[in-house]
Amino acid sequence: MSPLILTLLIFGVVAVIGLGVLLLQRAEDDPLLSRIDEFAAREEVVSIEEIELSMPLRDRIFVPIARRVGDFFVRLTPQQTLENTTQLIELAGNPYNWSAATFMTIRVGFTIFMGIMTFFYTTRFGNAGAGQRFLFSIIGAALGYFLPVMWLRSKVDRRKDAIIKKLPDALDLMTICVDAGLTFNAAMQKVDEKWDDPLALEFGRVIYEMQLGKSRRQALKDMSDRMDVPDVTSFLAAVLQADQLGVGIGKVLRIQSEQMRVRRRQRAEEKAQQAPVKMMFPMVFLIFPSIFVVLLGPAGFQLLRNEGISDLR
Repeated sequence: MSPLILTLLIFGVVAVIGLGVLLLQRAEDDPLLSRIDEFAAREEVVSIEEIELSMPLRDRIFVPIARRVGDFFVRLTPQQTLENTTQLIELAGNPYNWSAATFMTIRVGFTIFMGIMTFFYTTRFGNAGAGQRFLFSIIGAALGYFLPVMWLRSKVDRRKDAIIKKLPDALDLMTICVDAGLTFNAAMQKVDEKWDDPLALEFGRVIYEMQLGKSRRQALKDMSDRMDVPDVTSFLAAVLQADQLGVGIGKVLRIQSEQMRVRRRQRAEEKAQQAPVKMMFPMVFLIFPSIFVVLLGPAGFQLLRNEGISDLR
């Protein structure tokens, strides 16, 4: 295969994958609502056909194709896998407003991309046989299949860490608001207004769901399921129990705030105790060899030089 054809194929695959990701992000918007808003915003009277013809080529052709491809992958994916993917996306905070179908489509596209790239690389720059190239392509495709999930799980872990770090401060603010005479819902609203972090956004979502008619108990339970953080789960369980038994919410918030600060301090002490063990491997395999080279390198060159001089004599 000539280098020109190989280069064109690689750029073509990259362009298709990138275009698919952009189209799938755009495909999350409701086209009907977008058309209605655009039709209402126009002053002159125009038809729906003229609005459609004025839309970009991407929205008229490529976005429907991306939706059909996503629906095709959804039909081939087991329902349990879709449910697990949806739950994982919710735990990650629903980045880029993706659905399970969008994520599965991107995952399949990245799998094909990694498999093709591995095959082209081993064909162009390696001396492996046909069987080895096929094996490497399978390994590359498997890596491309699992990399999006690993990326999503890393976002889940970072989001959980951010929630755990922010929870004591949020409880302190809510305690102050409740002691000042505000209700628990108003205290959650204050947290949402003050900060822009995953925990504050979840409180804001709870307020929004309650405004739509969902009960506070169900909204808080759904919040606990979306976050899957033990500290948040225990805090919400205490709040719901206090609401059910008629206990003052201010006292519950004060106790929960103190407990969360104690837990945060214990986690910091635990990480401080783990630091020497984690530093051992970089020091042994990276820092110490460099020090030995710097300190013993000149002495080694001097020994080699003395041995060379003695051989000449």
